[in-house]
Amino acid sequence: MANTQLQKSGTLSREQLLYLFDRFSILISQPDFKKRIVEAVNDKQEPVAVTTAIQEEIFLEMGVDPSFGLACLGKVNITYENDQDLMIQYYRFVANEELACDEAELGPEEFAEKMHSQQKLHEQQLEMLKYMRKFHLDDQSAILEKLHHQMEGATFESEASILSSEQIQEIVRRRVSPLFRPSQLS
Repeated sequence: MANTQLQKSGTLSREQLLYLFDRFSILISQPDFKKRIVEAVNDKQEPVAVTTAIQEEIFLEMGVDPSFGLACLGKVNITYENDQDLMIQYYRFVANEELACDEAELGPEEFAEKMHSQQKLHEQQLEMLKYMRKFHLDDQSAILEKLHHQMEGATFESEASILSSEQIQEIVRRRVSPLFRPSQLS
């Protein structure tokens, strides 16, 4: 296809983006594409350069100028911020890219270990959320605020995204009975 026939302006439609996300997901799960990413890592290249090249190939299949397509990808969260379904698909697309890069960089055993750790973390987060639901909404807000501060303090490390039941109970207890502060006697 000649360069003059490629889309170079406007914006990518919802349908174009969904096609890109689906096609990318299919391609990066295939052994030859995984091998391509691993070979790049072995050659001391960034794996994201390969995933970007794959995206560029898909854009060409779609009749979209790759540079234009990549620029549009950078604006998806602004252009389609009110389209919840598309945003979910977009973040899944981003996560798939990150996973493909991690798998290539870490190797099979380390990657499996990382996935197991993430699964365990997600289970702990779910248990924490289930436990939190037992409390009043004001208490839940206080718990989430504490969790947010904890994550900020740990620069959003995933391990900081969990509070134990004891920590949650302590937050609620402090909300109910504030610390005794004797007044100053003159």
